[in-house]
Amino acid sequence: MASTKTIVCLANSRKLLGRCVAGMVGDGSGEWVRPVSARVNREVSARERQYQDGTDPNVLDVVSVPLLRPQSHDFQSENWLLDPDCYWKKVDRVGWRKLLSLEQRPNTLWINGSSTFHGEDDRIPIEAAVTLPDSLKLIRITNLMLQVHTPGAMFGDQKRVLRARFSHKGNSHTLRVTDPEYELKYLAQPEGVYELGESFLTVSLGEPYEGYVYKLVAAIIERAKI
Repeated sequence: MASTKTIVCLANSRKLLGRCVAGMVGDGSGEWVRPVSARVNREVSARERQYQDGTDPNVLDVVSVPLLRPQSHDFQSENWLLDPDCYWKKVDRVGWRKLLSLEQRPNTLWINGSSTFHGEDDRIPIEAAVTLPDSLKLIRITNLMLQVHTPGAMFGDQKRVLRARFSHKGNSHTLRVTDPEYELKYLAQPEGVYELGESFLTVSLGEPYEGYVYKLVAAIIERAKI
């Protein structure tokens, strides 16, 4: 049955040739909604996510999203099939105080214990991930560091990567950042580590890849910027 969900946009992150958009219903229920397309990898195109004036939703926008039906996919229980024929509508904007009311305090970022060469506690084996009940978390971090580096340089790959380094509940994490705003800003900077102040992170589990599901920082929301 078609419906409309009004969400606080907490991610509009890079995904293949489109975006992964996600947000939380602002009623205190903790319900996440990830509008997805009917394509194989479910990414959302610019046309599918735009407002009537042609602009793109921004993180912290309150957005009314026309949806067709729930479309849970393994651990991505938050997925809803979007209505590709309808515009999204910006209703409002929120600030830091609203984020504090939406903050989640999980004991862990799902399952820890598996790391890539350049990451730390940044992936989960698929067979474990498919048992998880959700794939999105909004957490508050006080010790966020961003790392710009070229992980494949020794193999001739000069593509630079942005990673977020932080601790959560005593566990250290180094995760890929897919927030396009922060990628645009920091990948233009010299390689190194950059310290940010208190921030919220939207952490998402991405699509399975070579036997693993990867934890991604889909959005960074700095208190100093609000």
